[in-house]
Amino acid sequence: MEGIRIKDAAALLGVSDDSVRRWVDQGRLAAVKDASGRLVVDGPDLARLAREQAAALPDVLGVGSSARNRLVGLVTEVVADGVMAEVSVQCGPFTMVSLMSRRSAETLGLEPGRVAVAVVKATTVIVETPAGQS
Repeated sequence: MEGIRIKDAAALLGVSDDSVRRWVDQGRLAAVKDASGRLVVDGPDLARLAREQAAALPDVLGVGSSARNRLVGLVTEVVADGVMAEVSVQCGPFTMVSLMSRRSAETLGLEPGRVAVAVVKATTVIVETPAGQS
């Protein structure tokens, strides 16, 4: 079993340590004690729960899209100059930054506090793992 510490599992899901412990107590997540006596959750089981939680989220904008990499978040900053705008969207623990025309930002009404979806379209997605893990 790939063991993930409770605090790390909580950070990955964007919830509190107590929520993860509660899910373990309720049987929603499998957990065991590691060699150091710390409670760790099963990696594949944590992935299953993350997928379930993501699927249960409402489509806050009610927009259909063929894009798979859609991150719902909150606009935290819009920096606009003459022609361009840099828009920051906080998607859970991740900040997505988009460069667009100032006109597009204004047309979309992008301003801090506005709910938005960051859509990532890439031909290459690089996946990394922590050093020492295979």
